[in-house]
Amino acid sequence: MEKHWLRSYPAGIPHDIDPGQYRSLTQLLEESFRKNASRPFSVCMEQWMTYGDLDRLSTALGAWLQAQGLEPGARVALMMPNVPQFAVSMAAILRAGYTCVNVNPLYTARELEHQLKDSGASAIIILENFAHTLSEIVERTSVKHVVMASMGDLLGAAYGRWITFAVRHLAKLVPEYKLPLGGGRKVTPFARALSQGSSLPLKPTEQSLESIAFLQYTGGTTGLSKGAVLTHGNIVAAILQAEAWFTPALARVGDVSRCNLVAALPLYHIFALTLCLLGIRWGAHLTLVPNPRDIGKFIEVLKRRPFHILPAVNTLFNALLQHPQFRSIDFSQLCVSQAGGMAASEGTARAWQRATGCTMVEGWGMSETCAIGTNNPVLSKEFSGSIGLPLPSIEVAIKDDEGRSLPIGDPGEICIKGPNVMRGYYNQAEETLRAFTPDGFMRTGDVGIMDDRGYTKIIDRKKDMILVSGFNVFPNELENVISTCPGVIECAAVGVADEKSGETIKVFVVKNDPILTEDDVAKFCRQNLTGYKVPKYIEFREDLPKTNVGKILRRELRNGK
Repeated sequence: MEKHWLRSYPAGIPHDIDPGQYRSLTQLLEESFRKNASRPFSVCMEQWMTYGDLDRLSTALGAWLQAQGLEPGARVALMMPNVPQFAVSMAAILRAGYTCVNVNPLYTARELEHQLKDSGASAIIILENFAHTLSEIVERTSVKHVVMASMGDLLGAAYGRWITFAVRHLAKLVPEYKLPLGGGRKVTPFARALSQGSSLPLKPTEQSLESIAFLQYTGGTTGLSKGAVLTHGNIVAAILQAEAWFTPALARVGDVSRCNLVAALPLYHIFALTLCLLGIRWGAHLTLVPNPRDIGKFIEVLKRRPFHILPAVNTLFNALLQHPQFRSIDFSQLCVSQAGGMAASEGTARAWQRATGCTMVEGWGMSETCAIGTNNPVLSKEFSGSIGLPLPSIEVAIKDDEGRSLPIGDPGEICIKGPNVMRGYYNQAEETLRAFTPDGFMRTGDVGIMDDRGYTKIIDRKKDMILVSGFNVFPNELENVISTCPGVIECAAVGVADEKSGETIKVFVVKNDPILTEDDVAKFCRQNLTGYKVPKYIEFREDLPKTNVGKILRRELRNGK
């Protein structure tokens, strides 16, 4: 197919990238660790870690994991917020020859159980703040090794002990838990694993670009999340694509290793994870923000030193703009304000540019594409309202339901092909088959139009997925859970527009218990669903609109019928 969007590429952007320059993602990481050993890798709560530290600590933890007898390619779950232990654990898992399974720390027990079972994880590295969730379900999983981290583990001896004490006993952010130890399961403190691993060799592993690096879980049409199989080659390609696209914006910085990337979005999410790995490729450093929801403290972090790349979802940009201390931030060094994860609004984009002098650049991608797909040129002077151009080595086609490419300007499903696109869904052959067209393009579920310059605009969503503050929420999952609430006969979940989160969730419920209230349903949801999946609106109805074969018509509910 003709890649007519290449004519719109800014000068100096390569049309293609070459993942084959690396044998694996592990080689890319280790090359950066050696090259940048004395340079800072991250700062969290004003405690610094160098690339040399990251190398040493991940070597020790990787060696410890290997000593536990995990089979090559074993799945190791990682359940942490943006703290230094995340990067150490991620690098350790990959360097030891295993597959990293990123887990949302705010998952409920039901959600965590599904992901651990589906991935077949035999080990988990987890922050103790979330151990109570694991304790409820670990006996029903194949997890045999639990590495338990504390908040202060890598924040220095004295300061780290203080932070751990404060988190446990002052803020009371570590709920009581008791992990069952039957069936050969054992729990090892993170610090002990590092200590024991420091005297062990990290054995070299046979990895290639075809080896699996991550299982990145996303929503499923069956109501259960499914793991996108991301290979070392997929991730390396995404890093190189991002590097090719973003480097021009950093010309005034000079040496990209001097860049400060703000990691406020959760690193378990593919958007932040890919930018973190790009930072490692550059030898740049990350400012880790464990809780960006505390906007006041987040702003204090931004005020401490110049920063160059700020990735965020629209809601986070907007929350910053609305805070009374926002104007006290120095934006003079900001080169890239990267919006993704959800649609960026023109109002927020215009306000951001007026306040910071930096254009909000919108992009689009998915877990299945390593967060990379299309992006607006990073030197754009104004917000375009589109999702931009396909990045190097990526093809985007607008197709009909039969998989035929449509003429320029015709609306259809956005489909994507490239070295960053997943191999498929883990142990889900039918889902994988449905996800791809006969000519190898992945169906995204988004409906869009591509213009004659190669820019694409999303106009609708083919799937019923709801996008809440950049997180995918699938109605089937909500309906499966809510239908088990005592007193509920049936229900339907839809997305409705929301100024803060882009979309929010409304659930329509048919009940057979007259005393069942909206509060009862909401409480049940809070007990069984992660916070962003809990419906904001609950409406009782006598019945729900359906097709003649009994399928609920969500579109009619969205339209107020």
